[in-house]
Order: sequence, then C-alpha cells, then structure tokens
Amino acid sequence: MWVQGHSSRASATESVSFSGIVQMDEDTHYDKVEDVVGSHIEDAVTFWAQSINRNKDIMKIGCSLSEVCPQASSVLGNLDPNKIYGGLFSEDQCWYRCKVLKIISVEKCLVRYIDYGNTEILNRSDIVEIPLELQFSSVAKKYKLWGLHIPSDQEVTQFDQGTTFLGSLIFEKEIKMRIKATSEDGTVIAQAEYGSVDIGEEVLKKGFAEKCRLASRTDICEEKKLDPGQLVLRNLKSPIPLWGHRSNQSTFSRPKGHLSEKMTLDLKDENDAGNLITFPKESLAVGDFNLGSNVSLEKIKQDQKLIEENEKLKTEKDALLESYKALELKVEQIAQELQQEKAAAVDLTNHLENTLKTCIDTRMKNLAAKMEILKEMRHVDISVRFGKDLSDAIQVLDEGCFTTPASLNGLEIIWAEYSLAQENIKTCEYVSEGNILIAQRNEMQQKLYMSVEDFILEVDESSLNKRLKTLQDLSVSLEAVYGQAKEGANSDEILKKFYDWKCDKREEFTNVRSETDASLHRLVAWFQRTLKVFDLSVEGSLISEDAMDNIDEILEKTESSVCKELEIALVDQGDADKEIISNTYSQVLQKIHSEERLIATVQAKYKDSIEFKKQLIEYLNKSPSVDHLLSIKKTLKSLKALLRWKLVEKNNLEESDDPDGSQIEKIKEEITQLRNNVFQEIYHEREEYEMLTSLAQKWFPELPLLHPEIGLLKYMNSGGLLTMSLERDLLDAEPMKELSSKRPLVRSEVNGQIILLKGYSVDVDTEAKVIERAATYHRAWREAEGDSGLLPLIFLFLCKSDPMAYLMVPYYPRANLNAVQANMPLNSEETLKVMKGVAQGLHTLHKADIIHGSLHQNNVFALNREQGIVGDFDFTKSVSQRASVNMMVGDLSLISPELKMGKPASPGSDLYAYGCLLLWDDKVKSLLCSLIYYRSSMTAEQVLNAECFLMPKEKSVPNPEKDTEYTLYKKEEEIKTENLDKCMEKTRNGEANFDC
Repeated sequence: MWVQGHSSRASATESVSFSGIVQMDEDTHYDKVEDVVGSHIEDAVTFWAQSINRNKDIMKIGCSLSEVCPQASSVLGNLDPNKIYGGLFSEDQCWYRCKVLKIISVEKCLVRYIDYGNTEILNRSDIVEIPLELQFSSVAKKYKLWGLHIPSDQEVTQFDQGTTFLGSLIFEKEIKMRIKATSEDGTVIAQAEYGSVDIGEEVLKKGFAEKCRLASRTDICEEKKLDPGQLVLRNLKSPIPLWGHRSNQSTFSRPKGHLSEKMTLDLKDENDAGNLITFPKESLAVGDFNLGSNVSLEKIKQDQKLIEENEKLKTEKDALLESYKALELKVEQIAQELQQEKAAAVDLTNHLENTLKTCIDTRMKNLAAKMEILKEMRHVDISVRFGKDLSDAIQVLDEGCFTTPASLNGLEIIWAEYSLAQENIKTCEYVSEGNILIAQRNEMQQKLYMSVEDFILEVDESSLNKRLKTLQDLSVSLEAVYGQAKEGANSDEILKKFYDWKCDKREEFTNVRSETDASLHRLVAWFQRTLKVFDLSVEGSLISEDAMDNIDEILEKTESSVCKELEIALVDQGDADKEIISNTYSQVLQKIHSEERLIATVQAKYKDSIEFKKQLIEYLNKSPSVDHLLSIKKTLKSLKALLRWKLVEKNNLEESDDPDGSQIEKIKEEITQLRNNVFQEIYHEREEYEMLTSLAQKWFPELPLLHPEIGLLKYMNSGGLLTMSLERDLLDAEPMKELSSKRPLVRSEVNGQIILLKGYSVDVDTEAKVIERAATYHRAWREAEGDSGLLPLIFLFLCKSDPMAYLMVPYYPRANLNAVQANMPLNSEETLKVMKGVAQGLHTLHKADIIHGSLHQNNVFALNREQGIVGDFDFTKSVSQRASVNMMVGDLSLISPELKMGKPASPGSDLYAYGCLLLWDDKVKSLLCSLIYYRSSMTAEQVLNAECFLMPKEKSVPNPEKDTEYTLYKKEEEIKTENLDKCMEKTRNGEANFDC
C-alpha cells in the first residue's frame, strides 16, 4: 500500500499497523500529560493538535493516500457526514483524510481534514472513497483551554486578535497538555504549557477569554456548543493563517512532522520492494516532533535554505531560457525584415533609374496640370475662405443697427404709473377717496395718450420692416452656408480675434500669390533665354553661368509657390481656423437674433399702442353708463311679477269648482311665453354684465365702487356664472328623486333645452366657498374653448327666502356611464372615444389646479355613445371631504391606496378612479396597469397621449336588435378582465400596491 508493487505481506503489515493507530486513538487518559504540536487554531481557547508520538502514522497515511486516491472514483450520491473520505487539498494538490461537515451546494461541500483540524470548501469531484483500513479515527484532536471561555459579547475584531495570539503561542510548537476532561463532542479540555509558560494564563491576561465558573466533569460535558457549521464557516474567514493563507506554503501545505534519518530507514525497511519513498520538499521543513531526533533545528533550516535557493536558481534558469528563445525568434524576424528591406531597396533603385530618364517630362507635365487648376482658381473669388461674408454681415449689423426708441422708455414709465393708478382704484373701498384716485388716473391717461402718440410717430419714421427684412435675409444666407450655430457667450473678443485672423490670412494669401507670379515670371524668362540658345539664327555665344540660371531651382521654386496657392484655395481649413469662423458665425447670428427680438418687441408694443390709442380715444375723460343694465333689471322685475301673477291665476282656475279648460290652456301658453321672455332678458343681462366686466378689468376698475347696486363685483368673482335675477319659483320644475336622495334635484326646460337644477344648503360661511369653487370650475371650462371634456354650468343663483344655492346644468337623460353600461355596453371603439373625453376633462381640471375627488360612474357621461365628459362635483364640500366618500364600481373601491393611507387627494387619485372606471379592453391593459399602480406619477396629459388613444381604430357598428350578440359581448368582456383579477382583489382588500 505504501508504494506501487506492494506485496500481500506488506498489506498485512500495514493492516496491523493501522490497527495499532486505531487503538492508540481510542485510549483515553485523564489526568495525564501529553506532548503535542499545534496544527490548527479555531479561536482564542480552542485548537487542534497532533501527538508527537504519531508522527510516523501521519507519514504512513500520506503515502497510502497518495497511491489510493488518484485511482479512486469520485463520490456519487449522498455524502455520509460520519464517514471518512479522501480530499484533494487545493494548496499543495495532495490527498488527506477528511469528513464532510456541510453541503454548500450540489457541487460544493465543506470538509474538515481530520488529521490536522483545518477546513476547506471542496468540489465533489475532489472527494473520493478510501479503503476500510484507512477508516480510523483522526490523528489530530480538538483541545480547549481548561477553565476559560470566550465572552458572549466579544467583538469580531477582538475574536480575530485572540485567535491570532493563541496561534503565535502553540502553532507548530511542542506543548504539554494536562488533560482535565472530555466534552460530549470529543473536545479534550486540558491545561496547556509551553516550557514554563501557562498558555491559558497568557490568553487570560490579554483579555481574549475569561474564566469559567467551577463545574463538575458532567457540567463540562454538557457545556453548550456553537453550531458546528457556523463555527467552521467563521473559522474559514478567520485571520489566523490557514493552509491556503500562510506566508510560506511549505509551512502549512502538508502535515508537520520531523523526518529524521531513523524514520526514513524505518519506512525503507517496511517496503519489501526496497523502493525508497521520495517526500516533497515541504517535508524537509517540518518541525521536529520527535524529541529523540539527532537532526538539529539549525541543520534543517540550512537544508531548507538550500532547497529554496535551488528552486530560485531553477526559476531564474527557466526565465533565462525563455528570454533566449524569445531573442532567437526576434533575430530570425529581424533577419527576414532585413532581406525584405534589401529587396525593396533594389526595387527602389531600379525605379529611380527609370524615373530619372523621364524626370523633366514628368515634372513639366505635373506643373502644367497644376497651372490649369490655378488658372481656374484665379477666376474664382475665394475671399469666402477668409470670412468675407461674415465681415460683410458684421458691417451690416454695425451700420444700420436698430436701437430702442427713446420714446419707448418714457412710455414704459408712464404705463407703469397708469397701471398702478388703476390698481389703487381697484382696491379702494371708499367713494370719496375713489373720486380723487379717478381724477389722478384721468390725468395719467392724458399723459399716456401723448406718450403713445410720440412712440407711434417715432416708430413710423423708422424703417422697422425694411431693417427686419434685411436681418432675416442675412440670417438665411449665413445659415445656408454655415448651418446651425452653436451656443456660446456673447463676447467682443471673438470678433476682434476674427478680424486679426482675417487680416493675417489675407496678407498670407497676397504674399503667396505674389511669390507665385514671380516664380512663373522667372520660369518664362528662362525659357525665353533658352530659346535663343537653341536658335541657330542667333549669332554669338549665349551659354554662360550668368545667362543660364539653374533650371532645377527654378522649377522647385515654381512648383512650391503653385502648390502653396492651391493649398490655400483648395485644402480644407484647419481646426483652429474652423473654430474661429464658427465662433464668429455664432456671434453674428446672436447679434442678428438679438436685434430681431428687439424689433419684434417694438412692433408688438407698436401694435398694442395703436389699439390702445383707438380705445383710449373712445373712453378718454368718460365714464361708462349702467343705465342699460338697470333698464334690463327693471324689465325683468316687471316680467317676473307678471309671471307670478299668471301662475297664481292659473292655480286659481285649476282649483275652481268649474274650471275652464280653454282658459287654463291659454294662461299656460302665456306663462310659457313669459318664462321665455324672462330668460331672454336674463341672457341680455348677462351680456351687459360681460361688457361691464370687460370695461372694469381694462379701463374702469371703479365701476364696482361707484355702482354697488348692480352687484358687478359678485358677478366678476363668480366668473360670470352668478345671476341675481333668476329664482326657483319661476321655473316649471319636475322633481327627480330617482337621481338623488341627498339634495333637491328638479328638471325643467329653458328655451327648448332640458336642464337640471341642483339645490345646495348653504349658510353664511359656505355660500362664498360654493361661489368660489363653482367659479373656478366654470373658468376652467370656459378657457378650454369647447374642448374641455367637462359638464358646462349654465347659471348659479341664490334663493332669497331659503338658505339654498341652485346650480343649473344641462340634463343628459340616461347618458351617465352607469346607465349606458346597464342598457347596452359600449363597444371597443366607443369605449376609447368616451374615455379619451373623460381624460380630457380631468386634464382640464388638473391644469386649473382642481382636484375632482369624486369621480364615479354616475358623473361620467357618454354623450351619443362617443363623447365622454366629466360631471361636476359637490361644491359645498372641500376636496378632502369629496375624496373621503367611498364610491364603488361593483365591488371595486374607487379610493386610491394613498388616500386610504391618509394622504391628501391629488391628480393621481383622480386618475386611479379613472383607471378603475376605464372600460377594460386588451388595447388599454398597459394603460390600466399604469393608472392603478401605487405611487404612479402618470398625468392626465400622458393618458391623452397613450398609444391606445392615438392609434387608428377599426369602425364597428353595434346592432342593438341582436340580444344574443350583446350577451356574447358581455362574456368576452368578462374574460378579458380575468387577467386583472389579482390587481382588483388587492384593491378590494384595501392593499396599497399593485403588481399588474
């Protein structure tokens, strides 16, 4: 078993030997001294140690495992925590006996190496079965210092320091253990001594442990223990150097034991094959466990040092060999490159020889081609490359720059004083003081009129439109060349830098062009002289150094000059030049836009001044009359009196003993006509009020102060909704108890329109609130200009005899969502149209900072099954009072989760109710989840832009005559809503979150 080729007799010997090991491990000696060497530290009072007498056993186990385990198969199935396996230690890749402590995952297990005490997480593939003869108890034992324990409140840092301290006292050192007791888990409780040092006392002095109370052996055995898995995992993270974390691998990679010469001979004798066991170099560095060894510690250290130096030299040798190979490869590469360069040089030489034969021809042809391009460039204006267009634009801006008219500043001052005078009149409460303020205002009007005339005259004399047209054309032309300008700060330094750059570029180009002309002139002169040299008719010798210049120098100079000029004309500008032009263009464009804005401001002021002047002439030193309004009120008073008289006359005829039917019918017709006349005058009164309101807001804020009898201020505060001429008894009202049981609700007809009259009980405090809330709602509806999505309010009036406020609204019979769905549900196309209108209504309210707070099926209307509108709400209640009413749709609450949590109502809570009312369809499923999700920040405007409202819809024509189709439609709608059952169930249970 110890080496390959082992005989059967050797196996028998080993079996006997391992039996001895088992017997030694099973003996328990209390009150006896043992010599051990520390092998693993768990905490400040707990550690593992090996008996010095078992050093030989450790070596046998290691040799046996090294032969058996590599050929063994990995463990399959469940791992037995009581069984001993072979584990491949990751640090030195050697096999050691281990037990499984914990299954970490399918592939990972936490094991303890039982012969040393340390732990490691291994893959299942690194754990193998071992023979029965190796299934004996561990060599290492777990010890605990006698009378000490770790405090329960000890911090992790102090715990780690204590573990480190104990390791410095006993790790790999020979210590004496005086056995005192044994715990249930096999831990030996003993007193540890290292020479004359009591290790327990040292730990106690450092404060890493504290003394236990005196206890019997039974108490010690029943001592409370930590969970093994937790303790092992804690020790895996302990700063005490474990096998894989020590500074020197040779110190901890393998079990420690002194390998004396005697031990080597003993092992050699046990191998019948005569093969000497070769141990790894770590074995030579272990501590001497056998006190009888003749090998000194100094000798071992010297051997270890030699081994380390050999390893270092081997490493250096390998590095030098690698470097040599790399250099050899590099030399080969350089040799190949040299050959390539030589071949290239030969080719180049041949090419130069061939080129020199046609050198003059080639140069002259190239120069001639460049001259053709230069001639064309000389006919093109390249000044744009030097920013000439920007220079022209700057000149245009400087020469005709439009400045703020002088009269405009004076006009602004007087206008501000005039506005202040109007505001003072508006806030005045006394007529006497108001008259003084009105006189001051009228005086200010005269000054303002004169200032307006001066401003108009000055603007007329200036050529604003012509200047604006010039700036616009200039802007368009520059943008066509340079594109969109970048943002930048306005700075005169940029324009100065551009001017310097332009001058430098112009000077450079002029110099280059002059140099080109001179070079060409010199070349032409050379050709003329050369012509004479080769002309036989010319007598005399013309060949001399002075007469014949160097043609190579002339050609070189000419080519250089021509190329420079072409480069300036054709090659793109550099980044620095582009940056200067871009910054200048940005500055020019900013100046253009700034002047355009100034002109636009002056033109707008000019237009307002013209209109103001026209109106001011009409009302200058005049005060509007309210006589027409008083006349209408007088007419209304007489019509209402006549109407009441006719009503009494009709009642008398109906209650008489012999009623005349024709007479009663005639009076009814007269009453109907009188009612129409009354409402016609009420509408005339409203028109007059609107005209006076406009005058009071713009010209005559004193109207409410001077004429309190007409109630103009109340009308203005109500947003044009309040009327004081309408009374409840003037209407032919029919009670509508089926619509509301909370307040008076009647139906009537006004000028051919069916209306509802809602009654609200009010007192002195709530009356103003009702008017204010209704007015805010009415303004939001009116400002939306026909696309509000809101139910319009017709009139609001107060009862003179009872504390009641009445609100008149249009009546849409059987058009609320509840009635429509009960009668015949909307189809998919109608649903989207209606719900988009409702979303528009909520958007109108939220834009005006109004929270509806009580959206439900009865105040959402589907007009003609295609237009959705939002109904009004109870104006006597605040938004919090409205939102506190628990409205339901089926068994689904319309109160949002945040309201249930006590938070105030918000646009989000309105949209939550809208989401619950939303007629569910596959097309709106994603929108629905966004609406009812807790803490959703979706707005009504985002709902209007939802994909389901923007996509084109297929037209579908419902057939109300087919009840069977209607039933199938309902079933389909029920199936579609099943996907949202979980969300709705949470809502019904009052939960505040939705996971759709």
